[in-house]
Amino acid sequence: MATVNFSVPEEVKEAFNKTFAGKNKSAIIARLMSEAVEQAMRQQQREEAFRLLTERRKLRPPMTDTESREARELGRP
Repeated sequence: MATVNFSVPEEVKEAFNKTFAGKNKSAIIARLMSEAVEQAMRQQQREEAFRLLTERRKLRPPMTDTESREARELGRP
């Protein structure tokens, strides 16, 4: 197990200690850190997907109004 040290505002520390009194604070911090890593990875994936979509959009000529209307109406009853 690794040990880490972070500086946080005193009011955050007090609120954390009060909220999680009697709990395994190390486990809570470890879980929160894991969730933060997962969230950051998902954000990177979203940004990469957005980048790829916008790159592909640049490669295709813009649709005409007629093509756009046909695409919207395709498959409608």
